[in-house]
Amino acid sequence: MKRVITYGTFDLIHYGHINLLRRAKALGDYLIVGLSTDEFNWNEKHKVSFFSYEQRKELLEAIRYVDLVIPEENWDQKSKDVKEYHIDTFVIGDDWKGKFDFLKEDCEVVYLPRTPEISTSQIKAELKGSDN
Repeated sequence: MKRVITYGTFDLIHYGHINLLRRAKALGDYLIVGLSTDEFNWNEKHKVSFFSYEQRKELLEAIRYVDLVIPEENWDQKSKDVKEYHIDTFVIGDDWKGKFDFLKEDCEVVYLPRTPEISTSQIKAELKGSDN
């Protein structure tokens, strides 16, 4: 069985997220999603999610491409997760290109193109603008 892992906040899930998850799953048989915890988002990324970790986890688990959701609690856990879950392929958006090449010692690293016309930041900005 070929195992694939990806990471993200997956807040306000949209078709760009679905595209990423669909393409990631197509690279293997079993897709694991490392989901940023609320604490990690606040302490390290300095952002607040619209939905809580538990809500975002429940949404991801309802998507047919996702086999397992695990908490992402810090930047450094990726190497440990790759080993612990016997990962064959690490997948992330190409906005991170080159940042995870160090994982190539343990697995294939794939940077997938993002869906250019959509992002959670864009959705939040549009929602905020509509409040006026």
